[in-house]
Amino acid sequence: MRLHSLVGVALVAATTSTCAKRVPEPANIAPGTPYVTWVLMFGDRDTPDREFACQSEPRTDCVLPASRPDDQVFSDIHFYYHGAGAQTRYEGTKSIGYLQEPPDSHTSRTNITVKKSESITTESVMGIVTSAPGSYTVTLNLTATVVDTGKTQPIRETIPVTVK
Repeated sequence: MRLHSLVGVALVAATTSTCAKRVPEPANIAPGTPYVTWVLMFGDRDTPDREFACQSEPRTDCVLPASRPDDQVFSDIHFYYHGAGAQTRYEGTKSIGYLQEPPDSHTSRTNITVKKSESITTESVMGIVTSAPGSYTVTLNLTATVVDTGKTQPIRETIPVTVK
């Protein structure tokens, strides 16, 4: 197995920690509404969370350095799935286009549940940033379902990422 495949995408799902970061909270979200926030970090193999790149709130440009043969840049993007007061299920796909392998290889299924007793569940994706400078996207295409009521909420977000 290639090293970047082995390290490339480490998925940590369904944990309740917040990775010791401040969880972004959007303004003007009605109580009981499911939503997703995120934080994008970068660094080296040992500390992919060393440097802050951007987050969902307050929104700023997402800029990452490109990997070089002698200096790979690792990135860790943290997704925070917020509960709606009752058990909330998030299903769909996420695509992370700025990682080293072809963008379609970083599209994965999401199936995360925030339990009624929890307010948040986190998921992190770590990988090596592409060596090709350019414009990329992170795309969320999810449906949040409040299990008790069956109410659904589409979650569609495209996050532009510039690799320099």
